[in-house]
Amino acid sequence: MASVIQPKSHLHYSDPKSYISTNAHFFDLGKNTETHLRFQSAINKNGRNLPFDGGKQLRSRGKQLSYAIKSNNERRQRECFVRCTAEGIERGLLVGGRNQEFEGELMVPERFKVVALMAFIMCLCNADRVVMSVAIVPLAAKYGWNSSFLGIVQSSFLWGYIFSSLIGGALVDKYGGKRVIAWGGALWSLATLLTPWAANHSTASLLAVRAFFGLAEGVALPSMNTLLSRWFPSHERATAVGLSMGGFHLGNVVGLVLTPVVMSSIGLSGPFILFSSLGLLWLTMWATRVTNDPQDSSTIKKSELRLIQAGKTDSPTTKGKLPPLGLLLSKLPTWAIIFANVTNNWGYFVLLSWMPVYFKTVFNVNLKQAAWFSALPWGTMAISGYIAGAASDFLIKSGYSLTLVRKIMQSIGFIGPGVSLLCLNYAKTPEVAAIYITTALSLSSFSQAGFLLNMQDIAPQYAGFLHGISNSAGTLAAIISTIGTGFFVQWLGSFQAFLTLTACLYFVTAIFWNLCATGERVF
Repeated sequence: MASVIQPKSHLHYSDPKSYISTNAHFFDLGKNTETHLRFQSAINKNGRNLPFDGGKQLRSRGKQLSYAIKSNNERRQRECFVRCTAEGIERGLLVGGRNQEFEGELMVPERFKVVALMAFIMCLCNADRVVMSVAIVPLAAKYGWNSSFLGIVQSSFLWGYIFSSLIGGALVDKYGGKRVIAWGGALWSLATLLTPWAANHSTASLLAVRAFFGLAEGVALPSMNTLLSRWFPSHERATAVGLSMGGFHLGNVVGLVLTPVVMSSIGLSGPFILFSSLGLLWLTMWATRVTNDPQDSSTIKKSELRLIQAGKTDSPTTKGKLPPLGLLLSKLPTWAIIFANVTNNWGYFVLLSWMPVYFKTVFNVNLKQAAWFSALPWGTMAISGYIAGAASDFLIKSGYSLTLVRKIMQSIGFIGPGVSLLCLNYAKTPEVAAIYITTALSLSSFSQAGFLLNMQDIAPQYAGFLHGISNSAGTLAAIISTIGTGFFVQWLGSFQAFLTLTACLYFVTAIFWNLCATGERVF
């Protein structure tokens, strides 16, 4: 969609072929008219069928045809100008553009600002989690924790997360993503700030604060998914989610790299204070610059608003209606999303929570080296997540069905990590292990363009609640995998058995997804 702007004295064609074809049409029309007039003139000169006022009629006919040609020319110019303007606005996604009404004025789309702030808070969301994955190594040495208890401490974050995913999803559907994630960001920043004090006070206090931290962070993903679905047209949604999740994965890099550096210079509490302060700073910008819906924004351009609205395929939704839990769980596409979330969280939290410990115990590298080896895969995951989103949007624009695109992306997101984890069992050096883990996590990011977007596809009215259901099941799986890894390592003395089990789970869920998932609206 684009606003109709009266053309100036010259046109700017986005495609040279448009210019050639348009003028060729005008030339042919003029040539036909000229031939017709000459034919009439020849008849008149021969004195046949010449009416009494033939000269006047001929001149009148010529004026009418000339006016028709001129009108047709102006109409085609306006149509071409409108089309070129619309193309220019659409190309402005996430790169900015120039305002057509005010030549030379740089215009940054409002949806770019929204996705930038969303990517920032998602980065902090994961960075705040990862701080504990690094800090737990010196804490374990200080208090003498074994591998089994390490798994309990690591999983305490998930105790609160499992409840807030479901509640947060329902709150997002009712109040919108802006308000819910604002409260979540404020509370998890507070919990991050209190973590060092809790660790020094008692083990019970540490577990309680980590559970509260998880309770606050559980609203992040449902809020992101719902808010971006309102701010972006359907054919740009995967790219927007890819950028936001890119920030999410980049948070792992930031947390893993900065935490040991800050701890060595300031102390154990240094990274916790740093990241909690950044969260409160983000809150001040988010509260004043973002709205739940682009229609409520006072700074968005009308042309951008029309572009967003024209790209929406979802029917209007109603707020305040209780989600039909029984109906949601009665359909196989719902279970495809739930099982996909279970498998994704199972593998994701195993690697997130245990990667530094894996490199230290298996390859005997120090804490800083383990952090760098652990950070590399998450950095590439941020890039591959954006590539997955852009590829998904490209396939949709090219005419492929939504169902096929979601199945392709999810198959890559599960089969690729499964193969990589099997190969990880045979790594002999930390460099080779880092390559396999990097490949696994990079390919798993394609799930963002699979099950994560599929919630909006099948149930746009209840997407937040459906996200909460699937994320709660996924969080339960993450608790089991995080604790189970510790017991497996203590029992068998290696990570191989659990990595093989995780790979098999990836393969089985990929088959179920391709049999039961759909991109069509179900609810």
